[in-house]
Amino acid sequence: MGDRHLEFYYDFGSPNVYLAYRALSRVDGLTLELKPALIGGLFKAANNQPPWQAFAEVPAKMSYMQREITRFVDMYDLPKYRFNPNFPVMTILPMRVAMVALEEGTHAKFFEPVLAAMWEQGVDISVPTQLAAVLDAAGLDGERMVGRAQEQAIKDALKTATHEASLRGVFGLPTWFATQDGGEPEMFFGKDCCWMFGAKPVRLP
Repeated sequence: MGDRHLEFYYDFGSPNVYLAYRALSRVDGLTLELKPALIGGLFKAANNQPPWQAFAEVPAKMSYMQREITRFVDMYDLPKYRFNPNFPVMTILPMRVAMVALEEGTHAKFFEPVLAAMWEQGVDISVPTQLAAVLDAAGLDGERMVGRAQEQAIKDALKTATHEASLRGVFGLPTWFATQDGGEPEMFFGKDCCWMFGAKPVRLP
């Protein structure tokens, strides 16, 4: 793949977002433009369901998905990953705060601590006080930013971002777009595509 810039859509609620981001962010010279989109809204617009819901009555599939995540973690050497005990976490609050961070120009400082809190530290980031504490520890004004999530303009901004992603064909996360040789942006879905952009496993299963 020749493109070194990816539009990377994310929601903190997906473990595969965490895994794909960690794998891709290690690739030298590859820039990830982080774009928030509410995963629940994407599912609704696409008439889709999260895997844990879609395959709830297929235990073999559920078991395999967990094994596949474990395999990816091992292959890409991501020892900090921990499945969040609060899963599924309603992420509308942290995703609204992501819009606050974008507006205020602090998204780069905001994203990493919240991602780590969700998928390394087991924090329930849907709880306002817990999310605010994560942001405070990152040097941000957590209480103020969490409070701003209730502003109608912020709510509308997340709805708009999610709708725009849906119009591009995004049906789940992680999804990213790459532009090849001056052509139209091409969509890629799921952590299984990471290798196409230079993310190399540390070891094979």
